[in-house]
Amino acid sequence: MTSGEFEGWSTLDKRTLAVTALMMTGVAVGAAIPTTLAIVGGGARLWVALAWVVAGGVIIIGGGVLAELFYWKGVRYRLTPDRLETAFTLVFRSRKSLQRERIRNVDLTANPLHRLFGVAVVTIGTGSNESGGQGRIKLNPVSRAEAERLRADLLRRAETTETDEDAPLAELDRGWIRYAPMSFLTPTLGLAAGGGLMQISEWAGLQKGLIDWVIGLFRGIPLVAAILILLAIAMVVGVVGALGLWIEMWWNYRLDREAGGTLRVRRGLFTTRSISIEERRMRGIDLVEPLGNRISGAARVDAIATGMRQSDDKDKTDYHTLLPAAPVAIANRVAATVLREPVSPTEAVRLTGHPRAARGRLLRWWIGSVVALLAIFAILGLLLTDVLLVIGGALGVVLLPVSVLLALDAYRNLGHGITGRYLVGRHGTVRRSTFALEREGVIGWTVKQSIFQRRKGLLTVVATTAAGGGAYAVYDAGEDQGLLFAEESVPDLLTPFLERA
Repeated sequence: MTSGEFEGWSTLDKRTLAVTALMMTGVAVGAAIPTTLAIVGGGARLWVALAWVVAGGVIIIGGGVLAELFYWKGVRYRLTPDRLETAFTLVFRSRKSLQRERIRNVDLTANPLHRLFGVAVVTIGTGSNESGGQGRIKLNPVSRAEAERLRADLLRRAETTETDEDAPLAELDRGWIRYAPMSFLTPTLGLAAGGGLMQISEWAGLQKGLIDWVIGLFRGIPLVAAILILLAIAMVVGVVGALGLWIEMWWNYRLDREAGGTLRVRRGLFTTRSISIEERRMRGIDLVEPLGNRISGAARVDAIATGMRQSDDKDKTDYHTLLPAAPVAIANRVAATVLREPVSPTEAVRLTGHPRAARGRLLRWWIGSVVALLAIFAILGLLLTDVLLVIGGALGVVLLPVSVLLALDAYRNLGHGITGRYLVGRHGTVRRSTFALEREGVIGWTVKQSIFQRRKGLLTVVATTAAGGGAYAVYDAGEDQGLLFAEESVPDLLTPFLERA
């Protein structure tokens, strides 16, 4: 590509160099502390350690800025009436383009440094082959004004992107933060914090001293009591972490319907996110109730839509959540408003229950899982130490009754029904899901029946769709009721394959 060929092409924002410099400075400072401690702990003098650390910091910062300069000088992009194109033309050459009519989502993200310099990252996707990056273009970064212009143009809303600022579909209620600790994330964060503390102490050569200090702190306290105290401390840390994570993710949350037919979710405290979903691609909603949230009367609302961007290992952003955990009444109201229905399909239909054979199947699965776990403790206890036998017995006393309660709750949650344009299904106990899927969005049915289901007259019917997760199942229905549900939901799709008794 010659210089003349750059006419009409735009470059990324040059402020990316300053953003990278500050970011790499943070990385260098973060690495400097444990590195200095490790070098000094190895017997070197402090000035020697500082010399090595400063030299390493200069290399890290300089190398990062040079790499970003190389990237900035090489990247160009342009928006034509038919396509969005990007090109890299420094040392080697590559081009990528997306047809505008295939673009499904345009998401804006800005971390604190981006916000400081007034820039944002724009991610444009087609909703297909995104795991390999083939259906996605990322412009990192452009000015905030340019990011908004691209979003409006690519979603064909240039003339109608104004939002009715007085009528959001939903906005943050600070009281919802009370649902943040009611999840399995809380103990996970607490245990992770303990593991991180042990790892840092090991890097600093202080792990043995830390362990001795903890042992001395609990000297004279029974072992069981000491363990319970440590678990309580971990839970407190987990609660604080869960609250902080919720604030970062959902602060300034707002759900709007833009005049051109786009749902827009904006949220985030330090890192702001703007996620757009075209309403014409909506095929339903999923009302999700994790056990902790369900006990406290809360649920979240996820979108079932075609062309939705999927999160990957490098990007944990939840792109399909329209509403965080909120009171169930609010969740149903938002679901109805999003679907333009007077009442949410998830509460408009009385779900049909499933046969008692499904209850026995769930009981066997839950109890069998606990028995398998206890068997592992028993075998290891016989081979290694009697302590594991005691732990296994204590777990059995707690887990066996809990498994029965969870199995019975899972059976009560099984159900399916049809209301208006939607088919509805519910399942789960640790994570209860009630989906409402547009019947016109179903493109096929899969009928599954294991040998154990066949003996009990049960089967699972799975609605295949191009939206959301791609498949939505009604588990352990009776043979006749499951097939009848599939036939009535989408007439003639399954009928040619049925034999009537």
